[in-house]
Amino acid sequence: MAQVRPMRADARRNYERLLKVAAEAFAEHGESASLDDIAKRAGVGSGTLYRHFPTRQALLEAAYVGRVEALGSRADELAAQLPPGEALTEWLYELCVGSIQVRGLKALLGSAVTDGSTAALTACGTTVRGAADRLIEAARADGFLRADLEPVELLRLAHGVTTAAELADGKGTRIRRYLALVTEGLRA
Repeated sequence: MAQVRPMRADARRNYERLLKVAAEAFAEHGESASLDDIAKRAGVGSGTLYRHFPTRQALLEAAYVGRVEALGSRADELAAQLPPGEALTEWLYELCVGSIQVRGLKALLGSAVTDGSTAALTACGTTVRGAADRLIEAARADGFLRADLEPVELLRLAHGVTTAAELADGKGTRIRRYLALVTEGLRA
């Protein structure tokens, strides 16, 4: 079994600086921020960036993994505080708002709403799918949701709600209304 060597101090600093600069660049320019510019702003070469993050998706995921894990934890908090249908609706609202407020997050979470196969899921997509699965199962068991609804379908609809809210005003002020229209149509 191969041992994983700890990262050298300078490599660790480069990694952390790249993450900080990437989060700033994604916030400014969205998921299409220039990777070469990120490397330059972090004071490293492009090779260093690609050694740590071989793809744009890997960099996006590393930059936002904390936010996505917080969304997963938030699902459990809401489930403990609210009835299942309300917990699901509030979590979907927070997911949609976060996807608008944190540029690049919607693209990152796209893996959670793709063809439904778990093989292509990123760690962030897996976290979101797991949270949705738990909330949807509880809402189904409580009689809030129709039995034939698949979690990936609801995540796709939430992705669509986010896009519709962005088109409406770019700020997400219509998210609650759009979610109400969607969830009312999905009731048992």
